[in-house]
Amino acid sequence: MDTPSVERVDTAVFTVPTDAPEADGTLSWDSTTLVLATVRCGDITGLGYTYAPAATARVVSDVLAHVITGSLVWDLPQMNEAMHRAVRNAGLPGVAAQAIAAVDIALWDLKARLLGLPLVRLLGAVWQEVPVYGSGGFTPYGDEQLERQLRGWVEREGIPRAKIKIGESWGTREDRDLRRVSLARAIIGDQADLYVDANGAYSAKQAIRLSRALADEGVTWFEEPVSSDHLTTLAQINKSVPQDVTAGEYGYTLPYFEHMLAAGAVDCLQADVTRCGGITVWLRVAALAQARGLAISGHCAPHAHAHAAAAVPNLRHLEWFHDHVRIERLLFDGVLTPDAGSISPGADGAPGLGLTLNTERAQAYRVG
Repeated sequence: MDTPSVERVDTAVFTVPTDAPEADGTLSWDSTTLVLATVRCGDITGLGYTYAPAATARVVSDVLAHVITGSLVWDLPQMNEAMHRAVRNAGLPGVAAQAIAAVDIALWDLKARLLGLPLVRLLGAVWQEVPVYGSGGFTPYGDEQLERQLRGWVEREGIPRAKIKIGESWGTREDRDLRRVSLARAIIGDQADLYVDANGAYSAKQAIRLSRALADEGVTWFEEPVSSDHLTTLAQINKSVPQDVTAGEYGYTLPYFEHMLAAGAVDCLQADVTRCGGITVWLRVAALAQARGLAISGHCAPHAHAHAAAAVPNLRHLEWFHDHVRIERLLFDGVLTPDAGSISPGADGAPGLGLTLNTERAQAYRVG
């Protein structure tokens, strides 16, 4: 096929209830929605997805599909740019960026499948193994549930890094936050890294004050101690605490990440491939971070990130997020399993992302 083109774009929406009550410092939820985009060329289909409201599927079908239909499959930068231009009046940050991301990931998957290559081989690998960290530790968890989850990551799956949520109830339950951090440290032992995520729940001085107690428990990663909307404040905290300050998961545009980096707000940049415009843009975000001597960490959606993560030299790790790991194992075949704290995208030789939708299992959760 000398000139393969995109022939069809489709969507599906799946909503999966949580397996227990979940919340972080500033939000609670009881289900998670995955919006799937598929792109077809001949008898080959590529898939991509984002975790976003069901309305994201309408953006794909109503705004983006006609823009890329008929385009040459090889020309991903051109299609990504065309999709960004198409949503100008709709508003890029948020749902539109997530729609672009799902389609862009599907296009990369399609291109690699047409070439018969794992996506990491198409991109070119820097790393054969991609480190992950266990992520969850939601604020409603009781001690026994928290212990089961942490031991599952560290002991059963061999992941030597674990992150829990703090900042409960908008930072109003400091004592419980610190007690849970102490418990987490006792559970995982001294050899595993302990991370925390406040999801922007604290005030600036509160975050600085609490950082001292976190340091006593060996916490090395302090994610979004205050809202990432306030870059000057985040930068001040970054200069004042011993932990690595991290943020960036709510970045939908490339300039957002440049502003965060220019402010000196973070020690490690987070970016979410399912939000920032797909693999095409995520690779550019990684380059921005590398130019400033900083690492990048993939936020959530581990199987959407895995191959791209292996292709950037300044990768720190990927988030092995409880909800998304559970959903990806449920909906897809071909998922990865951590080994000694890392995953190996492309090792089995499966083309593209290596994922296929398990329609039988997925059907029970389809809502659109």
